[in-house]
Amino acid sequence: MGNKSKNSKNYLVQGSILVAASFIARIIGMIYRIPLTNILGDDGIAYYSTANEIYNILLMISTFSLPLAISRLVSERLHTGQARNAHKVFRCAMKFAIVAGAVVAVLTFLLAGVITKTIMGVAPAALALRVLSPAIFLFAIAGAFRGFFQGHETMVPTATSQVIEQIVNAVFSVLGASVMMNIGLGLAESTGDSSLGPSYGAAGGTSGTVISIAVALVFLVFVYVSYQRTFRKHMRRDTTKRLESDRAIYHAIIVTIVPIVLSTFVYNIGTILDQGVFNNVLASQGYTEKQYSTIWGIYTGKYRVLMNVPLSIASCLSPSVVPALTNAMADKNYREAATKVRDSIRYTMIITIPCAVGMAALASPIMQLIFGDSKSLTAGIMQQGALLIVLLALSTLTTGILQGLGEMKKPLYNTTFALIIHMISLYIFLRFLKLNIYGVVYANTIFALILCILNAVAIRQCISYHQEIMRTFLIPLAASGVMGVAAYGVYRLFDLFAGNAISCILGILAGVVVYAVVLIKLKGMSESEIAGLPKGALIVSILKKCRIL
Repeated sequence: MGNKSKNSKNYLVQGSILVAASFIARIIGMIYRIPLTNILGDDGIAYYSTANEIYNILLMISTFSLPLAISRLVSERLHTGQARNAHKVFRCAMKFAIVAGAVVAVLTFLLAGVITKTIMGVAPAALALRVLSPAIFLFAIAGAFRGFFQGHETMVPTATSQVIEQIVNAVFSVLGASVMMNIGLGLAESTGDSSLGPSYGAAGGTSGTVISIAVALVFLVFVYVSYQRTFRKHMRRDTTKRLESDRAIYHAIIVTIVPIVLSTFVYNIGTILDQGVFNNVLASQGYTEKQYSTIWGIYTGKYRVLMNVPLSIASCLSPSVVPALTNAMADKNYREAATKVRDSIRYTMIITIPCAVGMAALASPIMQLIFGDSKSLTAGIMQQGALLIVLLALSTLTTGILQGLGEMKKPLYNTTFALIIHMISLYIFLRFLKLNIYGVVYANTIFALILCILNAVAIRQCISYHQEIMRTFLIPLAASGVMGVAAYGVYRLFDLFAGNAISCILGILAGVVVYAVVLIKLKGMSESEIAGLPKGALIVSILKKCRIL
Protein backbone atom coordinates (compact mmCIF):
# COMPACT_ATOMS: atom_id res chain seq x y z
CA MET A 1 0.00 0.00 0.00
CA GLY A 2 1.98 2.93 -1.28
CA ASN A 3 1.61 6.49 -0.26
CA LYS A 4 1.35 7.73 -3.78
CA SER A 5 0.27 6.24 -7.04
CA LYS A 6 3.02 5.91 -9.58
CA ASN A 7 0.67 5.20 -12.41
CA SER A 8 -1.40 8.05 -13.78
CA LYS A 9 -4.10 5.54 -14.72
CA ASN A 10 -4.10 3.88 -11.30
CA TYR A 11 -7.44 5.41 -10.36
CA LEU A 12 -9.07 3.74 -13.37
CA VAL A 13 -7.48 0.40 -12.51
CA GLN A 14 -8.61 0.71 -8.89
CA GLY A 15 -12.02 1.87 -10.07
CA SER A 16 -12.20 -1.16 -12.36
CA ILE A 17 -11.47 -3.45 -9.42
CA LEU A 18 -14.26 -1.82 -7.45
CA VAL A 19 -16.60 -1.99 -10.47
CA ALA A 20 -15.88 -5.71 -10.95
CA ALA A 21 -16.49 -6.42 -7.27
CA SER A 22 -19.64 -4.32 -7.29
CA PHE A 23 -20.94 -6.16 -10.36
CA ILE A 24 -20.38 -9.46 -8.60
CA ALA A 25 -22.08 -8.14 -5.48
CA ARG A 26 -25.03 -6.77 -7.50
CA ILE A 27 -25.45 -10.03 -9.38
CA ILE A 28 -25.48 -11.91 -6.09
CA GLY A 29 -27.98 -9.35 -4.87
CA MET A 30 -30.24 -9.97 -7.86
CA ILE A 31 -29.96 -13.74 -7.48
CA TYR A 32 -30.96 -13.81 -3.83
CA ARG A 33 -33.79 -11.37 -4.54
CA ILE A 34 -35.48 -14.16 -6.51
CA PRO A 35 -36.09 -16.49 -3.53
CA LEU A 36 -36.55 -13.47 -1.24
CA THR A 37 -39.32 -12.10 -3.47
CA ASN A 38 -40.93 -15.52 -3.68
CA ILE A 39 -40.89 -15.83 0.11
CA LEU A 40 -42.10 -12.31 0.93
CA GLY A 41 -44.41 -11.60 -2.00
CA ASP A 42 -45.00 -8.08 -3.31
CA ASP A 43 -46.34 -6.86 0.06
CA GLY A 44 -43.36 -8.18 2.00
CA ILE A 45 -40.93 -6.81 -0.57
CA ALA A 46 -42.62 -3.41 -0.25
CA TYR A 47 -42.06 -3.49 3.55
CA TYR A 48 -38.49 -4.74 3.06
CA SER A 49 -37.75 -2.03 0.46
CA THR A 50 -39.30 0.69 2.61
CA ALA A 51 -37.12 -0.27 5.58
CA ASN A 52 -34.04 -0.35 3.38
CA GLU A 53 -34.80 3.04 1.83
CA ILE A 54 -35.19 4.64 5.25
CA TYR A 55 -32.01 2.88 6.39
CA ASN A 56 -30.11 4.23 3.38
CA ILE A 57 -31.31 7.77 4.06
CA LEU A 58 -30.27 7.53 7.70
CA LEU A 59 -26.87 6.32 6.58
CA MET A 60 -26.63 9.38 4.34
CA ILE A 61 -27.39 11.61 7.31
CA SER A 62 -24.93 9.89 9.63
CA THR A 63 -21.87 8.21 8.17
CA PHE A 64 -22.42 7.01 4.58
CA SER A 65 -20.26 9.87 3.24
CA LEU A 66 -17.54 9.30 5.83
CA PRO A 67 -15.42 7.03 3.55
CA LEU A 68 -15.27 9.75 0.88
CA ALA A 69 -14.35 12.43 3.42
CA ILE A 70 -11.68 10.25 5.05
CA SER A 71 -10.34 9.26 1.64
CA ARG A 72 -9.94 12.90 0.66
CA LEU A 73 -8.29 13.96 3.94
CA VAL A 74 -5.96 10.95 4.08
CA SER A 75 -4.99 11.37 0.43
CA GLU A 76 -4.15 15.06 0.92
CA ARG A 77 -1.75 14.22 3.75
CA LEU A 78 -0.15 11.22 2.10
CA HIS A 79 0.44 13.28 -1.03
CA THR A 80 2.63 15.64 1.01
CA GLY A 81 4.37 12.81 2.91
CA GLN A 82 2.45 13.27 6.17
CA ALA A 83 1.87 9.61 7.00
CA ARG A 84 1.49 10.24 10.73
CA ASN A 85 -1.14 12.93 10.22
CA ALA A 86 -2.92 10.67 7.72
CA HIS A 87 -3.12 7.92 10.32
CA LYS A 88 -4.27 10.40 12.94
CA VAL A 89 -7.10 11.42 10.62
CA PHE A 90 -8.16 7.78 10.56
CA ARG A 91 -8.13 7.47 14.36
CA CYS A 92 -10.19 10.63 14.82
CA ALA A 93 -12.57 9.54 12.07
CA MET A 94 -13.06 6.20 13.79
CA LYS A 95 -14.10 7.95 17.02
CA PHE A 96 -16.44 10.17 15.03
CA ALA A 97 -17.94 7.12 13.29
CA ILE A 98 -18.54 5.25 16.53
CA VAL A 99 -20.34 8.17 18.18
CA ALA A 100 -22.39 9.21 15.14
CA GLY A 101 -23.26 5.63 14.22
CA ALA A 102 -24.35 4.75 17.75
CA VAL A 103 -26.54 7.84 18.14
CA VAL A 104 -28.35 7.35 14.81
CA ALA A 105 -28.75 3.60 15.39
CA VAL A 106 -30.42 4.11 18.79
CA LEU A 107 -32.71 6.86 17.47
CA THR A 108 -33.69 4.66 14.51
CA PHE A 109 -34.65 1.80 16.80
CA LEU A 110 -36.72 4.05 19.07
CA LEU A 111 -38.45 6.04 16.29
CA ALA A 112 -38.94 3.26 13.71
CA GLY A 113 -42.70 3.15 14.23
CA VAL A 114 -43.11 6.91 13.86
CA ILE A 115 -40.97 7.06 10.70
CA THR A 116 -42.65 4.18 8.87
CA LYS A 117 -46.22 5.07 9.83
CA THR A 118 -46.29 8.86 9.85
CA ILE A 119 -43.79 9.68 7.10
CA MET A 120 -43.95 6.66 4.79
CA GLY A 121 -47.50 5.48 5.42
CA VAL A 122 -46.27 1.86 5.63
CA ALA A 123 -46.59 0.95 9.32
CA PRO A 124 -45.81 -2.80 8.89
CA ALA A 125 -42.23 -1.89 7.85
CA ALA A 126 -41.39 -0.75 11.40
CA LEU A 127 -40.14 -4.15 12.60
CA ALA A 128 -37.79 -4.50 9.62
CA LEU A 129 -36.37 -1.04 10.29
CA ARG A 130 -35.77 -1.84 13.97
CA VAL A 131 -33.88 -4.98 13.00
CA LEU A 132 -31.78 -2.89 10.58
CA SER A 133 -30.81 -0.24 13.14
CA PRO A 134 -27.60 -1.97 14.44
CA ALA A 135 -26.33 -2.06 10.84
CA ILE A 136 -26.03 1.75 10.91
CA PHE A 137 -23.50 1.52 13.75
CA LEU A 138 -21.54 -1.30 12.11
CA PHE A 139 -21.56 0.41 8.71
CA ALA A 140 -20.12 3.59 10.21
CA ILE A 141 -17.10 1.72 11.59
CA ALA A 142 -16.63 -0.25 8.36
CA GLY A 143 -16.84 3.02 6.41
CA ALA A 144 -13.95 4.49 8.38
CA PHE A 145 -11.75 1.54 7.43
CA ARG A 146 -12.84 1.72 3.77
CA GLY A 147 -12.14 5.44 3.56
CA PHE A 148 -8.67 4.95 5.05
CA PHE A 149 -7.79 2.30 2.47
CA GLN A 150 -9.25 4.39 -0.37
CA GLY A 151 -7.11 7.32 0.76
CA HIS A 152 -4.12 5.05 0.12
CA GLU A 153 -5.51 4.64 -3.42
CA THR A 154 -6.28 0.95 -3.05
CA MET A 155 -9.82 -0.31 -3.53
CA VAL A 156 -9.04 -4.00 -2.97
CA PRO A 157 -10.08 -4.15 0.73
CA THR A 158 -13.30 -2.26 -0.02
CA ALA A 159 -14.04 -4.40 -3.08
CA THR A 160 -13.36 -7.70 -1.30
CA SER A 161 -15.38 -6.71 1.76
CA GLN A 162 -18.34 -5.79 -0.46
CA VAL A 163 -18.33 -9.21 -2.14
CA ILE A 164 -18.07 -10.97 1.24
CA GLU A 165 -20.84 -8.76 2.59
CA GLN A 166 -23.18 -9.58 -0.29
CA ILE A 167 -22.55 -13.35 -0.13
CA VAL A 168 -23.32 -13.43 3.60
CA ASN A 169 -26.30 -11.13 3.05
CA ALA A 170 -27.71 -13.44 0.37
CA VAL A 171 -27.58 -16.50 2.61
CA PHE A 172 -28.87 -14.98 5.84
CA SER A 173 -31.50 -12.73 4.24
CA VAL A 174 -33.21 -15.68 2.60
CA LEU A 175 -32.91 -17.88 5.70
CA GLY A 176 -34.07 -15.08 7.99
CA ALA A 177 -37.01 -14.20 5.75
CA SER A 178 -38.14 -17.83 5.55
CA VAL A 179 -37.97 -18.42 9.30
CA MET A 180 -39.57 -15.12 10.28
CA MET A 181 -42.28 -15.38 7.60
CA ASN A 182 -43.45 -18.66 9.11
CA ILE A 183 -43.48 -17.12 12.58
CA GLY A 184 -45.43 -14.12 11.29
CA LEU A 185 -47.97 -16.31 9.48
CA GLY A 186 -48.52 -18.27 12.69
CA LEU A 187 -49.18 -15.06 14.59
CA ALA A 188 -51.45 -13.83 11.80
CA GLU A 189 -53.69 -16.87 12.19
CA SER A 190 -54.09 -16.26 15.91
CA THR A 191 -54.55 -12.48 15.71
CA GLY A 192 -56.27 -12.08 12.35
CA ASP A 193 -53.73 -9.48 11.22
CA SER A 194 -52.70 -10.56 7.71
CA SER A 195 -49.83 -8.06 7.56
CA LEU A 196 -47.86 -9.90 10.26
CA GLY A 197 -46.56 -12.55 7.87
CA PRO A 198 -44.99 -10.13 5.35
CA SER A 199 -43.91 -7.80 8.18
CA TYR A 200 -42.03 -10.52 10.07
CA GLY A 201 -40.65 -11.89 6.80
CA ALA A 202 -39.27 -8.45 5.85
CA ALA A 203 -37.65 -8.19 9.29
CA GLY A 204 -36.03 -11.58 8.77
CA GLY A 205 -34.73 -10.38 5.41
CA THR A 206 -33.15 -7.26 6.89
CA SER A 207 -31.41 -9.34 9.57
CA GLY A 208 -29.14 -10.61 6.79
CA THR A 209 -27.91 -7.05 6.23
CA VAL A 210 -26.84 -6.71 9.87
CA ILE A 211 -25.00 -10.04 9.89
CA SER A 212 -23.30 -9.34 6.54
CA ILE A 213 -21.95 -5.94 7.61
CA ALA A 214 -20.64 -7.47 10.82
CA VAL A 215 -18.73 -10.11 8.83
CA ALA A 216 -17.38 -7.49 6.39
CA LEU A 217 -16.22 -5.38 9.34
CA VAL A 218 -14.31 -8.35 10.79
CA PHE A 219 -12.57 -8.77 7.42
CA LEU A 220 -11.61 -5.07 7.25
CA VAL A 221 -10.19 -5.19 10.77
CA PHE A 222 -8.13 -8.23 9.76
CA VAL A 223 -6.73 -6.40 6.70
CA TYR A 224 -5.93 -3.34 8.78
CA VAL A 225 -4.09 -5.40 11.39
CA SER A 226 -2.22 -7.24 8.64
CA TYR A 227 -0.88 -3.93 7.28
CA GLN A 228 0.24 -2.55 10.63
CA ARG A 229 3.92 -3.16 9.84
CA THR A 230 3.60 -1.25 6.55
CA PHE A 231 1.81 1.65 8.21
CA ARG A 232 4.46 1.88 10.93
CA LYS A 233 7.24 1.86 8.34
CA HIS A 234 5.61 4.78 6.49
CA MET A 235 5.19 6.71 9.71
CA ARG A 236 8.85 6.16 10.70
CA ARG A 237 9.88 7.70 7.37
CA ASP A 238 7.62 10.70 7.98
CA THR A 239 9.70 13.80 8.74
CA THR A 240 6.70 15.97 9.64
CA LYS A 241 7.67 17.98 12.70
CA ARG A 242 4.20 18.96 13.83
CA LEU A 243 1.23 16.67 14.31
CA GLU A 244 -2.19 18.16 13.75
CA SER A 245 -4.33 18.52 16.85
CA ASP A 246 -7.43 16.39 17.32
CA ARG A 247 -9.50 19.54 17.25
CA ALA A 248 -8.08 20.58 13.86
CA ILE A 249 -8.72 17.12 12.42
CA TYR A 250 -12.30 16.97 13.72
CA HIS A 251 -12.86 20.42 12.23
CA ALA A 252 -11.47 19.20 8.89
CA ILE A 253 -13.69 16.10 9.01
CA ILE A 254 -16.81 18.12 9.76
CA VAL A 255 -16.02 20.83 7.19
CA THR A 256 -15.43 18.12 4.58
CA ILE A 257 -18.28 15.80 5.48
CA VAL A 258 -21.14 18.25 6.05
CA PRO A 259 -21.44 19.43 2.42
CA ILE A 260 -21.04 15.83 1.22
CA VAL A 261 -23.65 14.56 3.68
CA LEU A 262 -26.11 17.29 2.76
CA SER A 263 -25.69 16.85 -1.01
CA THR A 264 -25.86 13.04 -0.68
CA PHE A 265 -28.89 13.35 1.56
CA VAL A 266 -30.71 15.64 -0.86
CA TYR A 267 -29.68 13.39 -3.76
CA ASN A 268 -31.16 10.31 -2.10
CA ILE A 269 -34.07 11.78 -0.14
CA GLY A 270 -35.99 11.87 -3.40
CA THR A 271 -36.80 8.16 -3.09
CA ILE A 272 -38.37 8.64 0.33
CA LEU A 273 -40.29 11.72 -0.82
CA ASP A 274 -41.35 9.89 -3.98
CA GLN A 275 -42.89 7.08 -1.97
CA GLY A 276 -44.65 9.45 0.41
CA VAL A 277 -46.17 11.52 -2.42
CA PHE A 278 -46.95 8.42 -4.48
CA ASN A 279 -48.77 6.69 -1.60
CA ASN A 280 -50.74 9.77 -0.60
CA VAL A 281 -51.79 10.74 -4.12
CA LEU A 282 -52.81 7.21 -5.08
CA ALA A 283 -54.71 6.84 -1.80
CA SER A 284 -56.64 10.01 -2.67
CA GLN A 285 -57.41 8.53 -6.09
CA GLY A 286 -59.09 5.48 -4.55
CA TYR A 287 -56.24 2.96 -4.47
CA THR A 288 -55.97 0.74 -1.39
CA GLU A 289 -52.78 0.50 0.67
CA LYS A 290 -52.21 -3.01 -0.67
CA GLN A 291 -52.52 -1.82 -4.28
CA TYR A 292 -50.09 1.09 -4.10
CA SER A 293 -47.70 -0.90 -1.88
CA THR A 294 -47.66 -3.67 -4.48
CA ILE A 295 -46.93 -1.22 -7.32
CA TRP A 296 -44.19 0.42 -5.30
CA GLY A 297 -42.78 -3.00 -4.46
CA ILE A 298 -42.43 -3.75 -8.18
CA TYR A 299 -40.70 -0.42 -8.77
CA THR A 300 -38.22 -0.67 -5.89
CA GLY A 301 -37.90 -4.43 -5.54
CA LYS A 302 -37.43 -5.20 -9.23
CA TYR A 303 -36.68 -2.21 -11.45
CA ARG A 304 -34.42 -0.37 -9.01
CA VAL A 305 -32.61 -3.57 -8.07
CA LEU A 306 -31.69 -4.10 -11.74
CA MET A 307 -31.01 -0.40 -12.25
CA ASN A 308 -28.45 -0.43 -9.44
CA VAL A 309 -26.20 -2.86 -11.36
CA PRO A 310 -25.04 -0.34 -14.01
CA LEU A 311 -25.29 2.48 -11.46
CA SER A 312 -22.64 0.70 -9.40
CA ILE A 313 -20.09 1.75 -12.04
CA ALA A 314 -20.52 5.43 -11.24
CA SER A 315 -20.69 4.84 -7.50
CA CYS A 316 -17.46 2.81 -7.71
CA LEU A 317 -15.52 5.25 -9.86
CA SER A 318 -16.36 8.16 -7.55
CA PRO A 319 -14.29 6.94 -4.57
CA SER A 320 -11.38 5.99 -6.85
CA VAL A 321 -11.28 9.29 -8.73
CA VAL A 322 -11.62 11.56 -5.66
CA PRO A 323 -8.08 10.94 -4.27
CA ALA A 324 -6.61 11.24 -7.78
CA LEU A 325 -8.36 14.56 -8.40
CA THR A 326 -7.47 15.79 -4.91
CA ASN A 327 -3.77 15.21 -5.62
CA ALA A 328 -3.97 16.81 -9.08
CA MET A 329 -5.65 19.92 -7.67
CA ALA A 330 -3.11 20.09 -4.81
CA ASP A 331 -0.36 20.23 -7.45
CA LYS A 332 -2.43 22.76 -9.49
CA ASN A 333 -2.14 20.32 -12.38
CA TYR A 334 -5.40 21.22 -14.08
CA ARG A 335 -4.53 19.38 -17.28
CA GLU A 336 -4.16 16.11 -15.38
CA ALA A 337 -7.40 16.79 -13.52
CA ALA A 338 -9.21 17.38 -16.82
CA THR A 339 -7.82 14.12 -18.21
CA LYS A 340 -9.06 12.19 -15.19
CA VAL A 341 -12.50 13.77 -15.49
CA ARG A 342 -12.69 12.97 -19.20
CA ASP A 343 -11.55 9.36 -18.80
CA SER A 344 -13.80 8.56 -15.85
CA ILE A 345 -16.90 9.97 -17.58
CA ARG A 346 -16.13 8.15 -20.84
CA TYR A 347 -15.40 4.89 -19.02
CA THR A 348 -18.75 5.15 -17.23
CA MET A 349 -20.72 5.91 -20.38
CA ILE A 350 -19.06 3.09 -22.35
CA ILE A 351 -20.47 0.60 -19.86
CA THR A 352 -23.66 2.29 -18.66
CA ILE A 353 -25.23 3.14 -22.04
CA PRO A 354 -25.24 -0.46 -23.35
CA CYS A 355 -26.56 -1.72 -20.01
CA ALA A 356 -29.52 0.66 -20.25
CA VAL A 357 -30.22 -0.13 -23.91
CA GLY A 358 -29.95 -3.87 -23.25
CA MET A 359 -32.34 -3.69 -20.32
CA ALA A 360 -34.85 -1.80 -22.46
CA ALA A 361 -34.53 -4.22 -25.39
CA LEU A 362 -34.94 -7.32 -23.22
CA ALA A 363 -37.05 -5.81 -20.44
CA SER A 364 -39.75 -8.48 -20.21
CA PRO A 365 -37.41 -11.47 -20.79
CA ILE A 366 -35.02 -10.24 -18.08
CA MET A 367 -37.86 -9.66 -15.60
CA GLN A 368 -39.21 -13.13 -16.33
CA LEU A 369 -35.75 -14.68 -15.98
CA ILE A 370 -34.85 -13.02 -12.69
CA PHE A 371 -38.18 -12.46 -10.96
CA GLY A 372 -40.57 -14.72 -12.87
CA ASP A 373 -42.66 -11.61 -13.58
CA SER A 374 -44.26 -11.33 -17.02
CA LYS A 375 -46.56 -8.39 -16.19
CA SER A 376 -46.55 -5.59 -18.75
CA LEU A 377 -46.24 -3.01 -15.95
CA THR A 378 -42.94 -4.48 -14.77
CA ALA A 379 -41.45 -4.51 -18.27
CA GLY A 380 -42.88 -1.06 -19.00
CA ILE A 381 -41.14 0.47 -15.99
CA MET A 382 -37.83 -0.95 -17.18
CA GLN A 383 -38.29 0.35 -20.73
CA GLN A 384 -39.44 3.81 -19.66
CA GLY A 385 -36.64 4.02 -17.08
CA ALA A 386 -33.74 3.14 -19.39
CA LEU A 387 -32.68 6.77 -19.91
CA LEU A 388 -32.83 7.35 -16.16
CA ILE A 389 -30.12 4.72 -15.66
CA VAL A 390 -27.65 6.63 -17.85
CA LEU A 391 -28.49 10.04 -16.37
CA LEU A 392 -28.27 8.84 -12.76
CA ALA A 393 -24.90 7.23 -13.45
CA LEU A 394 -23.59 10.46 -14.96
CA SER A 395 -25.01 12.67 -12.21
CA THR A 396 -23.58 10.39 -9.49
CA LEU A 397 -20.12 10.44 -11.05
CA THR A 398 -20.06 14.18 -11.73
CA THR A 399 -21.09 14.86 -8.15
CA GLY A 400 -18.09 12.82 -6.98
CA ILE A 401 -15.87 14.63 -9.47
CA LEU A 402 -16.88 18.03 -8.10
CA GLN A 403 -16.10 16.83 -4.57
CA GLY A 404 -12.71 15.60 -5.76
CA LEU A 405 -12.06 18.99 -7.32
CA GLY A 406 -12.70 20.60 -3.94
CA GLU A 407 -16.08 22.04 -4.90
CA MET A 408 -17.95 20.68 -1.88
CA LYS A 409 -20.92 23.08 -1.91
CA LYS A 410 -21.83 23.13 -5.59
CA PRO A 411 -23.22 19.55 -5.62
CA LEU A 412 -25.48 20.55 -2.73
CA TYR A 413 -26.81 23.62 -4.53
CA ASN A 414 -27.26 21.73 -7.79
CA THR A 415 -28.97 18.76 -6.16
CA THR A 416 -31.32 20.97 -4.14
CA PHE A 417 -32.46 22.87 -7.24
CA ALA A 418 -32.92 19.63 -9.21
CA LEU A 419 -34.91 18.09 -6.34
CA ILE A 420 -37.31 21.06 -6.19
CA ILE A 421 -38.06 20.74 -9.92
CA HIS A 422 -38.34 16.98 -9.46
CA MET A 423 -40.96 17.22 -6.72
CA ILE A 424 -43.05 19.75 -8.66
CA SER A 425 -42.92 17.50 -11.73
CA LEU A 426 -43.79 14.42 -9.68
CA TYR A 427 -46.90 16.01 -8.21
CA ILE A 428 -48.10 17.17 -11.62
CA PHE A 429 -47.48 13.75 -13.18
CA LEU A 430 -49.32 11.93 -10.38
CA ARG A 431 -52.13 14.31 -9.44
CA PHE A 432 -53.12 15.85 -12.78
CA LEU A 433 -51.74 13.57 -15.50
CA LYS A 434 -52.41 10.42 -13.44
CA LEU A 435 -49.35 8.62 -14.78
CA ASN A 436 -49.13 6.35 -11.73
CA ILE A 437 -45.67 4.79 -11.24
CA TYR A 438 -44.51 6.10 -14.63
CA GLY A 439 -44.81 9.59 -13.18
CA VAL A 440 -42.16 8.62 -10.62
CA VAL A 441 -39.86 7.40 -13.40
CA TYR A 442 -40.31 10.56 -15.51
CA ALA A 443 -39.85 12.89 -12.54
CA ASN A 444 -36.61 11.13 -11.60
CA THR A 445 -35.42 11.41 -15.19
CA ILE A 446 -35.98 15.18 -15.08
CA PHE A 447 -34.12 15.36 -11.76
CA ALA A 448 -31.09 13.49 -13.12
CA LEU A 449 -31.02 15.48 -16.37
CA ILE A 450 -31.02 18.84 -14.56
CA LEU A 451 -28.31 17.66 -12.18
CA CYS A 452 -26.12 16.43 -15.06
CA ILE A 453 -26.37 19.82 -16.77
CA LEU A 454 -25.65 21.83 -13.62
CA ASN A 455 -22.72 19.59 -12.64
CA ALA A 456 -21.25 19.83 -16.15
CA VAL A 457 -21.39 23.63 -15.98
CA ALA A 458 -19.76 23.61 -12.52
CA ILE A 459 -16.93 21.30 -13.65
CA ARG A 460 -16.31 23.49 -16.70
CA GLN A 461 -16.09 26.59 -14.52
CA CYS A 462 -13.67 24.87 -12.15
CA ILE A 463 -11.08 23.56 -14.62
CA SER A 464 -12.10 25.06 -18.00
CA TYR A 465 -12.99 21.57 -19.16
CA HIS A 466 -15.00 20.39 -22.19
CA GLN A 467 -16.16 16.77 -22.41
CA GLU A 468 -15.38 15.03 -25.70
CA ILE A 469 -18.73 14.03 -27.25
CA MET A 470 -18.13 11.52 -30.05
CA ARG A 471 -16.25 8.77 -28.19
CA THR A 472 -17.97 9.43 -24.89
CA PHE A 473 -21.62 9.42 -25.95
CA LEU A 474 -22.29 9.01 -29.67
CA ILE A 475 -20.16 5.95 -30.48
CA PRO A 476 -21.31 4.00 -27.37
CA LEU A 477 -24.91 4.94 -28.22
CA ALA A 478 -24.54 3.78 -31.85
CA ALA A 479 -22.87 0.53 -30.78
CA SER A 480 -25.60 0.01 -28.16
CA GLY A 481 -28.31 0.48 -30.79
CA VAL A 482 -26.80 -2.28 -32.95
CA MET A 483 -26.38 -4.40 -29.82
CA GLY A 484 -30.02 -3.93 -28.78
CA VAL A 485 -31.31 -5.05 -32.20
CA ALA A 486 -28.98 -8.07 -32.20
CA ALA A 487 -29.86 -9.10 -28.63
CA TYR A 488 -33.60 -8.84 -29.28
CA GLY A 489 -33.28 -10.71 -32.58
CA VAL A 490 -31.35 -13.59 -31.00
CA TYR A 491 -33.87 -13.75 -28.16
CA ARG A 492 -36.86 -13.88 -30.52
CA LEU A 493 -35.21 -16.56 -32.66
CA PHE A 494 -34.38 -18.93 -29.82
CA ASP A 495 -37.61 -18.20 -27.95
CA LEU A 496 -39.42 -20.09 -30.72
CA PHE A 497 -38.10 -23.38 -29.39
CA ALA A 498 -35.70 -22.89 -26.42
CA GLY A 499 -37.81 -21.10 -23.80
CA ASN A 500 -37.34 -17.74 -22.09
CA ALA A 501 -34.36 -18.50 -19.82
CA ILE A 502 -32.02 -19.91 -22.48
CA SER A 503 -33.17 -17.39 -25.09
CA CYS A 504 -32.62 -14.45 -22.74
CA ILE A 505 -29.14 -15.58 -21.70
CA LEU A 506 -28.13 -16.16 -25.34
CA GLY A 507 -29.56 -12.77 -26.29
CA ILE A 508 -27.53 -11.06 -23.56
CA LEU A 509 -24.32 -12.87 -24.55
CA ALA A 510 -24.86 -12.03 -28.20
CA GLY A 511 -25.44 -8.39 -27.25
CA VAL A 512 -22.20 -8.23 -25.24
CA VAL A 513 -20.16 -9.63 -28.13
CA VAL A 514 -21.81 -7.39 -30.75
CA TYR A 515 -21.36 -4.27 -28.61
CA ALA A 516 -17.67 -4.97 -27.97
CA VAL A 517 -16.98 -5.58 -31.66
CA VAL A 518 -18.90 -2.54 -32.92
CA LEU A 519 -17.43 -0.26 -30.22
CA ILE A 520 -13.88 -1.22 -31.14
CA LYS A 521 -14.52 -1.04 -34.90
CA LEU A 522 -15.95 2.46 -34.47
CA LYS A 523 -12.78 3.45 -32.55
CA GLY A 524 -14.70 3.84 -29.31
CA MET A 525 -11.72 2.33 -27.44
CA SER A 526 -8.13 2.18 -28.59
CA GLU A 527 -5.69 -0.70 -28.09
CA SER A 528 -3.71 1.28 -25.52
CA GLU A 529 -6.87 2.05 -23.52
CA ILE A 530 -7.90 -1.60 -23.46
CA ALA A 531 -4.36 -2.62 -22.47
CA GLY A 532 -4.56 -0.20 -19.52
CA LEU A 533 -7.49 -2.09 -17.99
CA PRO A 534 -7.03 -4.96 -15.50
CA LYS A 535 -5.91 -8.02 -17.53
CA GLY A 536 -5.78 -5.63 -20.48
CA ALA A 537 -2.86 -7.40 -22.17
CA LEU A 538 -4.81 -10.67 -22.18
CA ILE A 539 -7.91 -8.93 -23.58
CA VAL A 540 -5.85 -7.31 -26.35
CA SER A 541 -4.29 -10.66 -27.22
CA ILE A 542 -7.71 -12.33 -27.49
CA LEU A 543 -9.12 -9.48 -29.59
CA LYS A 544 -6.17 -9.66 -31.97
CA LYS A 545 -6.52 -13.41 -32.36
CA CYS A 546 -10.17 -12.87 -33.22
CA ARG A 547 -9.11 -10.13 -35.69
CA ILE A 548 -11.23 -7.53 -33.90
CA LEU A 549 -8.24 -5.30 -33.14
